[in-house]
Amino acid sequence: MADRLSNIVTRTGDDGSTGLGDGSRVAKNSARIQALGDVDELNSVMGVLLAEALPEPLAQWLLEVQHDLFDLGSELAVPGYQAISDSHVQALESLVAFMNEELGPLREFILPGGLRSAALAHQARSVCRRAERAVVTLAGEEGISDALRRYLNRLSDFLFVLARYLNRQGGVPDVLWQAGRKK
Repeated sequence: MADRLSNIVTRTGDDGSTGLGDGSRVAKNSARIQALGDVDELNSVMGVLLAEALPEPLAQWLLEVQHDLFDLGSELAVPGYQAISDSHVQALESLVAFMNEELGPLREFILPGGLRSAALAHQARSVCRRAERAVVTLAGEEGISDALRRYLNRLSDFLFVLARYLNRQGGVPDVLWQAGRKK
């Protein structure tokens, strides 16, 4: 790794462009770089969530997601490269199904909150949705794998259910939205 990133300050981006993994250069405000940045931010938020005291195996699940997001970022950074597959999507679906077994049906909308870890999972979910929108925008301009888009969609589902699961594991109820409340 030392050889790969031996010089962090390159000054090559001073003109508003950045290099992709295939050697090409694109504008820093391109749809590809926006999507890549949103995925990077999501991975950072996942790191903050992982800094919480989480029960096992949740910490391991989230670490796997971080690795997946780095792979997903590499797919965005190298046009034509594919790192995310249907098996990644299926793994998330399995985790959602596992957590849902302990959760009751959702009869009301819920607000982000409860335990700090649950609130952070909700924050990660909202960043994930933004990353998904950026990838959909990019897909309208360039070819993006279907598995990559599906992964982000399932990941936001996973993070929503994870927030509820964390609250349940911690003995804290979900924060229910109160429709029609008076001020």
